[in-house]
Amino acid sequence: MLILSRKIEQSIIINGNIVVKVLGVDRDVIKLGIDAPKEVVVNREEIQLAIEGARVHPGDVPKEAAA
Repeated sequence: MLILSRKIEQSIIINGNIVVKVLGVDRDVIKLGIDAPKEVVVNREEIQLAIEGARVHPGDVPKEAAA
């Protein structure tokens, strides 16, 4: 695991085309912005685990659950 320190408004770039930016920090909550190509699926961990557990396709998960 790579561990990095970033300040608000700083970013990391993954694979040259995925940008993860720190948008804000409030106590123990960090807000991240993720800019990735449309073909890259980005899910919260609990959503990904639900998809894998239910063995459904990402497109089958309701939009409000995938947000």
